[in-house]
Amino acid sequence: MISKKTKYALKALLFLAREYNKGPILIADLARDERIPKKFLELILLALKNAGVLQSKKGKGGGYSLARPPREISMGRVIRVLEGPLAPVPCVSETAYARCEECDDEWSCGIRLVMKDVRDAMAQILDNATLADVLERIEQEKQKSDGALFYAI
Repeated sequence: MISKKTKYALKALLFLAREYNKGPILIADLARDERIPKKFLELILLALKNAGVLQSKKGKGGGYSLARPPREISMGRVIRVLEGPLAPVPCVSETAYARCEECDDEWSCGIRLVMKDVRDAMAQILDNATLADVLERIEQEKQKSDGALFYAI
């Protein structure tokens, strides 16, 4: 499961993606609109800035904005920044590999073989889902629910 920190980060990034090219957004406004504790949000946004996902501007007209277009920021990248590797066990991690102490033969380990498939499937989905893709999916779901509501009346 992803942490509350990562959920808040994704909510904040989707907000910033909706506001892309409209200028920086103040932390206070983002925290209020997305109902995220401001102090917690500050730490999250700083981590994303340090990872190159966000940029900030100080002073009047300042705040945070995406460092790249929403189409270039994947969910996988964000999750890795905040959670670390996607791999469910260290022996299948591509970025933080570690051999399992209890494993005699890692190459024929059934757990490893299945968890590698899990890692690959997660990476495939998350690395190919950009902020722009998620916004499009949200809009599609809203249109479906509006249509369902129209037909229910």
